[in-house]
Amino acid sequence: MIAVLRSQNIYYFVVGTLKRRCSSSTLFDGKVDRYGGITVDLQKSHLDSPETTFSDILKESLLSWRKEGRKAVWLNIPVMKAALIPIAVKQGFCLHHSRGDCITMCQWMDDGSPSRLPLYATHQVGVAGFVLNEETGQVLMVQDKIRVSLWKFPGGLSNPGEDIADTAIREVYEETGVKTEFKSVISFRQQHNHPNAFGNSDIYVVCRLQPLTSAITVCQDELLDAKWMKIHDVAHDVNIPTLTTRICRLGICGMVEGFDKVDIQMEKLESIYRGAFYKIYHRPLSDKYNYM
Repeated sequence: MIAVLRSQNIYYFVVGTLKRRCSSSTLFDGKVDRYGGITVDLQKSHLDSPETTFSDILKESLLSWRKEGRKAVWLNIPVMKAALIPIAVKQGFCLHHSRGDCITMCQWMDDGSPSRLPLYATHQVGVAGFVLNEETGQVLMVQDKIRVSLWKFPGGLSNPGEDIADTAIREVYEETGVKTEFKSVISFRQQHNHPNAFGNSDIYVVCRLQPLTSAITVCQDELLDAKWMKIHDVAHDVNIPTLTTRICRLGICGMVEGFDKVDIQMEKLESIYRGAFYKIYHRPLSDKYNYM
């Protein structure tokens, strides 16, 4: 009986040791991208001892990825496992960005060349609705609570995954209650060192919208006032910013000479990625060139 117990103890000792060794040499699974990099999603990893086990596995994984010739490694770390960040930093990772409840870190693995990893969030996209009633010659203007003396077009930041046309329609409705239809992009502006862009550059797109309703319901949370103004008055008001007056002059040009002179039109085309589509914005092509 004693001999049997001793043999069982030896067996469990050996098996336990092997299990620990296998655990310490386990590599992280990742998804290889077409650029030669690999992405590891730690949301799907279950580490019993995060600080110690993570450090060992990451070290072994990095050695393996280098042997494989991986160019870069991306780590997606859930906020609940934020204690792993300092460990990753010690092994050469740097913070790339955070979004929602996920923190993304990265490491460029090719020591023979400078990092080609892209920066994140270099721009923010703002969208304004240039709502023009061609029958009355009026444009929809709003006065916000931050700059009480400033009259401007309704608008705001585009949400992730939201088309700029949809942003314009949504923002106009949220701020004024006016329902609209997208007609074109009439202009866009790029600005750097924008004070309200969180350190990013700013792209501001102005969409020409046709009103479907005219009654105004002012958003009390954001605006002091909203009203229809004569487009000629806005275009020549010295107290209104140059960008706004310039857009109004483009609108006047469109009403007089035709909007084909000023519009940047939108077209939906099929992407090279199966089942996907994208929006392209350009000056209109005549039928002669559309069917060449």
